[in-house]
Parts: sequence; C-alpha cells; structure tokens
Amino acid sequence: MVKEPSWLIYAKKLQAIAQAGLAYSKDKYDIERFEEIRDISVDILKNYTDIEHKKIEELFANENGYPTPKVDVRAAIFQDKKILLVKEKIDGFWSLPGGWADVDLSLKENIIKEAREEAGVEIIPKRIISILDRKKHNDPPMPYGIYKIFVQCDFIDMKFEKNIETSSAIFFAEGDLPALSTSRNTEEQIKMCFSAKEKEYHETIFD
Repeated sequence: MVKEPSWLIYAKKLQAIAQAGLAYSKDKYDIERFEEIRDISVDILKNYTDIEHKKIEELFANENGYPTPKVDVRAAIFQDKKILLVKEKIDGFWSLPGGWADVDLSLKENIIKEAREEAGVEIIPKRIISILDRKKHNDPPMPYGIYKIFVQCDFIDMKFEKNIETSSAIFFAEGDLPALSTSRNTEEQIKMCFSAKEKEYHETIFD
C-alpha cells in the first residue's frame, strides 16, 4: 500500500480547512485568516515538489465550497480474455480508458464517453469492480483526494480514431501487459479487473 509523506498530508489538511472556512465564513477577519492558511498549504507544496507555483494554485487552491474528493473513472473492457488498454500521449505508457468524471454526466455516461473518446469503443457498463482511495494505491502523491472507480464493461464494437489523449488502443492478455501508466492504474489494479471478470458474482472492493 502506498503511503503519503507527512508534509503532503499536512498540506492537504490545511487546504481542506481553508477551503471549508472560506466557503462558510462571513467575518472578514476569519476570511483573511483562512486565505493565509491556504497560502501556507500552497507554499508547502511549492517547497516539496517541482510543480510550478501557478499550477499548484490552479489545482490546489482554486476549489470552492466544502472540500470533497475528485472522481477518476476507469473502464475495464474485455474481449477474448484480454483487456483493452490505451497508450497515453502524455507519458507514453498504457492505461484503462478513463479520466476525470464530468459533473454533468452520470457514472455510466462518463464511462461510455471516456471509452468512446480514448479508444473508439462502444461498450455497456455492467458492474462496479472497485472504488479505491487513490492515495493508498497509486504514485505519485496528488495534492487532493481522489476516488478511482473501476467499472467492468461489455464490449460491443471498436473503431479507434486519432485524438488528443491517446495514440493507440489494444487488447492485452493478463500475462502480457505493457508498461503501465501507474499514476492511472497499477498492475495490481489491472489484475483485480481480470479477477472480477472471472466471477459470476463479484463483491465491490472499496477502501
């Protein structure tokens, strides 16, 4: 299990306190204090990572309202005992089709959208394999909480087309996996999907 460094835990807690405080405070002095706490959380990240200060502010300090985890959806699509992976342009490694969930779409709609956009595949989402807390399973550490939802899907048809996110989409056997984009999915998570596929009844895994 992946363990977050203490400095990141503290930074995320400070940011969450600041975000909630800014969402509900009315007193101008309280607002000023919470803004200072948020600035401290940004400075911690700036001093412990290589992320640009502006990017940290965009990712970490621009959230409004009560702080909640982001949602990352991943489609486990099978054909002939192989799983579909896409090659990510951003790092050249392979992952299950997926990404951030759009706020105006349901889980099922998000999974269908991501599979179509990244792999040119038409699917039917069937069941939730797992809902995982990313910080316990994937590196590198992220400055916010993320729930990763893996959904088993039935394959219908496929016609891969060029897109801005992926360069290829191929089915792989469990024993012949390519180099994975481990920030998106680990070998253990891919094998978890294969294991679920073999079961008539699968009990959803969650942290």
